[in-house]
Amino acid sequence: MLAWIDQIIYLLYFIVVGGYGYYVYRRKHSSGSLTHDYFLAEGSLSWWAIGASIIASNISAEQFIGMSGSGFALGLVIASYEWMAAIGLIIVAVVFLPIYLKNKIFTMPGFLRKRFDPRVSMVMAVFWVLVYVFVNLTSILYLGGLAIQSIAGIPMVVAVWLLTALALIIALGGMKVIGYTDVIQVVLLIIGGLTTTYIALDLVAHTKGMGHWLDGLLILKTEVPQHFHLFIQKGQLIKPDGTDAYMDLPGWSVLLGGMWVINLSYWGCNQYITQRALGAKNLKTAQNGMLFAAVMKLFMPLIVVLPGIAAYYLYKEGSNLRFAQGMLEGSTVKPDKAYPLLLSILPTGFKGLAFAALTAAIVASLAGKVNSIATIVSLDIYKNIKGDAVSDTALVKLGKVTVLIALVIGASLAPLLQHLDQGFQFIQEFTGFITPGVLAIFLMGIFTTWTTPNAAFAGAISTFVYSLLFKNFWLDQSPFMNRILVVFICTVATMVLVSLLGNRNYRNDTVIVNRNLFVTSSGFKLVSLFILGILVALYVFLW
Repeated sequence: MLAWIDQIIYLLYFIVVGGYGYYVYRRKHSSGSLTHDYFLAEGSLSWWAIGASIIASNISAEQFIGMSGSGFALGLVIASYEWMAAIGLIIVAVVFLPIYLKNKIFTMPGFLRKRFDPRVSMVMAVFWVLVYVFVNLTSILYLGGLAIQSIAGIPMVVAVWLLTALALIIALGGMKVIGYTDVIQVVLLIIGGLTTTYIALDLVAHTKGMGHWLDGLLILKTEVPQHFHLFIQKGQLIKPDGTDAYMDLPGWSVLLGGMWVINLSYWGCNQYITQRALGAKNLKTAQNGMLFAAVMKLFMPLIVVLPGIAAYYLYKEGSNLRFAQGMLEGSTVKPDKAYPLLLSILPTGFKGLAFAALTAAIVASLAGKVNSIATIVSLDIYKNIKGDAVSDTALVKLGKVTVLIALVIGASLAPLLQHLDQGFQFIQEFTGFITPGVLAIFLMGIFTTWTTPNAAFAGAISTFVYSLLFKNFWLDQSPFMNRILVVFICTVATMVLVSLLGNRNYRNDTVIVNRNLFVTSSGFKLVSLFILGILVALYVFLW
């Protein structure tokens, strides 16, 4: 349970974030339409707000709880999702953003409608909404509820609905409120997250009679060396549940294969992420925001992975009996309990700060996710069914209703996920059912003029069919990341074949693409090279 000082710190978080959110809602005004103001915060977000909002929306319970759980089970190799994302953000800033902004694309289904036809746009819009609601929202609420239950002793169902209510308050204010409150949320999650990492390493150091956090890091590197590799081979690391870690992160596929399909699809073709940059006042602001997010990505494993490795050591070392027993559910080790249990043994005062940081990450991510759901439902589904006659006021009203309905569905389903072993891997695998098709359709739509609407529609349907077939039959014993790469290749091949068998004279140049779009500033290039240099050094040192 939380001591009174922790409760005060936790309460201050809500007062500060809620108060600042209300201030932004009252003071920030847009010269654009009501819909663009509510859904995109058009032209009102600075580069630092865009970058912070991207990180706040991305780092949530699935990272704090799920990725720390994977750190417990797999080790530092799970950090590849964070470090490879830094490169992905740079690629998106240089290649995808200029095309979107030049062509006045504000939603991802909107791009598909402009390049192909309403049919393709509608199918993918429905796919996105279903995945966002039934996989992402539900998982975030479950993992957040698990954390609150473990730390504060609040029942899972109550904790889930508490998070739902807090996210609803922020989300109803629109993207302006979400974007600027995310700055506070990011500052808090970084400070609180680093504090948790520091104390976790200090606890590790004390198991050997040492008193410095750096000693704790050296102890981890010495005692659990298998958890400090960024490249794993088949049979090299066995998880606590007895399965091969290679099935989650299969060696070369992380560097040269399926990880890139996941990476570019998530950062470049995902309404949830791109929405923050698409409302920027100009391309430079949007690109600098993405670059700022890429820099922050370098530090995220310190916050969301290292505590999981420390938890693994503390569990194996066994000096803290409460911690060791807490990791068990019956006789089964539950990796996703690692981070909540770490928070539960933090000193008074620090516990409130870390708990507020975790809550900030969850609420920010939930608010951003439901805003994206509302954007797609209002602008890409409802408006295209009703036509341009529908008013901005009606669209915003529908958006707010959608926010409420999506959160209620997610909260109702979240407690049903309590059987999960690693929540982060669950999210990656099931979003992977549409990830290959999304990237294939966008790349073919951007870089070819001959890909037909029928081919795009075939790609949207076939990627789901391929994923089901390969998961249950042909590649059922292969790592899901390899399966994603195969599905991507098959989807592209399907689109090429359908285009060739269809109208060979088809050409669509409605999407403007030329070399002049891909020009960046000297400062952007310099920071990008710095990020790439750091990543090369990390992979060489931790291979």
